[in-house]
Formats: sequence, structure tokens, C-alpha cells
Amino acid sequence: MPFVCLTDFQARARERLSKLTWDYIEGGAGEGFTQEDNITAFKKIRLRPRYLKDVSEVDTRTTIQGEEISAPICISPTGFHCIAWPDGEMSTARAAQAAGICYVTSTYASCTLEDIVSTAPGGLRWFQLYVQRDRQLNRQLIQRVESLGFKALVITVDVPISGNRWHDVRNQLDLKTNLLLKDLRSPKERNSMPSLQMSRIDPSICWDDLSWLQSITQLPIILKGILTKEDAELAVKHNVQGIIVSNHGGRQLDEVPASIDALTEVVAAVKGKIEVYMDGGIRTGNDVLKALALGAKCIFLGRPILWGLACKGERGVEEVLNILKNEFHTSMTLTGCRSVAEINRDLIQISRL
Repeated sequence: MPFVCLTDFQARARERLSKLTWDYIEGGAGEGFTQEDNITAFKKIRLRPRYLKDVSEVDTRTTIQGEEISAPICISPTGFHCIAWPDGEMSTARAAQAAGICYVTSTYASCTLEDIVSTAPGGLRWFQLYVQRDRQLNRQLIQRVESLGFKALVITVDVPISGNRWHDVRNQLDLKTNLLLKDLRSPKERNSMPSLQMSRIDPSICWDDLSWLQSITQLPIILKGILTKEDAELAVKHNVQGIIVSNHGGRQLDEVPASIDALTEVVAAVKGKIEVYMDGGIRTGNDVLKALALGAKCIFLGRPILWGLACKGERGVEEVLNILKNEFHTSMTLTGCRSVAEINRDLIQISRL
């Protein structure tokens, strides 16, 4: 049977992957309340369609940080793609390039940055950085991504330590030492044996450190993991160029707001001064429309990309993206939106149920 929606890929990926791999990809923190809420929170939002509008032509294109994308649907940073498909991030990058959207490559990619870029040289790519204790390593990574043509630096802020991921603890999983990460090493270490001590994420990173990062790169800086108006206001104060509203797919601190619920607060706080994006819980084209109606410039997909990758590799990721893009096009058409610019708050209402 053909895959007709994103959850079809979820079901097939679960069949194809080992329990350990599935638990790592799908698992959340704690009791999984936030992970589930990310999805169910979208169902509290109803659409208010407008009719008798000429929707013979509907354009899903938009821009992020000045770069055009075919639809406001991009790929979140997730690590270790090789556990889902042998070519890992190279397959993901090729699919993103074919779809005309942005792929945010993770610090914990299982392919080298050079291989990812060479396999999809025309793709729009951002780089996600977990700030490491070794500041020289951070500098080297940033210099590499600049030289390779990455267009933005995404700083993940919600991982001073890993969350309580019960599945991974039960499975005694430690991917960062079980897999050979080709980028999270110094040049000297990359030429040595793989049994090395990985550099750890720096838990001391704070707002004042952003000025140091800004001093060593000309790339726009996007903060990923913001959930409150207070932090959103600080982000604007510290002159970053964007925010990804995210709770890490419910994998860090359980019982925080669903991303779509936090989005409104963050959008209101930045007052249009910087672009706001979101990830977490997007499963349908209606979800994309709802996020944009609440002020997101673009959404990012995490787990569904890995489901597609696990099912069919590059072709699976392409299918996931195309299904969601086609659903979004339908949602725009049926609500009377001829362009992304016409999507606004009047198109939705929040249900009290």
C-alpha cells in the first residue's frame, strides 16, 4: 500500500528498525507528557476558512533569513541519521535539496560536513551547534561550516545536560561513544583512532557568551529551544537573528508547554523584530497552516524525517516532505489563502474543549 500520510511512515519505520533504535528516535523525556502534548495541542485549534476567493493559483513559497524556500517546511537538526539508513545525513541532504527547503545539520551528524555538502552542493543548509566545553573546538567547527557554505548558525539552548530519557537508560544507550562522530573532534583527533573521549556540551553557556559567538562568525545566529517571553525578549536584546520555539521534541524537560502553545507568547514578545520558527508535533498540512497563523515564519520537522529515512532512505525523506507540502497547499487552498503572506490569526480559533 502507498504511504499517504506521515503516520504511515511512522508505522513502517517501527517495523523496520530495531527496538533500541526505535526507542532512541521515538522516546521522550520522563513520562512523555510533553511529547504527546506537542501533537494533541494542535487539535485544540480550529480553522476558519474563507470562501469565494480566487484560489486557482496558490503559492507556498516563502523566505527564511532572506533565502527562498519552496514551502515553510524545513528539516530540524537530529543526530545519528546512519542508525536509520546507511547513507545517513547524505540522503537527508539530497532530499532537502530536491525539495527546495532548508536542512539544519546536527553537531552529532554521523557523516562529515564535507560529505554532506558535496552530495547536495546546491542545498540551503544551516548548522546546529551544541556549544562544547572546548572553545577552540567551537571556533573550528564554526569556521568549517562558514567555509562550506552553511547560511546560519543554530545554537541549541535547552541541553545544558541531557533530559531523563527513560528508554535510553533502560537500553543502556550511549550513542555519542558508540558511534564515530566525524565532526566533533579536533583535526588531530580526526586522524587518530575512534576510541576517543568526546568533548561534552558546556553547561556554563549563558547569554553573555553570545557576544563571543557573534565575534567569531558573520553568520546569522538562531536560538533553538526558547519557550518563554522572557527568553524571547533577551534574545532580541542580544541581537540574534531568529528563534526556533522548541521543547526538543519532548526529549529534554518533560511537562513544559507544547511548542505550538509557547509560540504565541514568543511571537508576541519579539514584536516582529526577528523571525520566529517552531518545531514539535507537526504531522499534517493543517498543522503547518496553524503554526503560520500563530506567527511562525516556518516549521521544522524532526522525527518524521527519520521515519522517511528508515523506510526508503532519500526517497522516503522526499516523500515525507512532498506529502506535507501537498497537504499544506490543500490547506491553504481550502482556507482561501493564495500566498503564505495571507495566512493570519483570523484563520484560526482556539477550542476550549
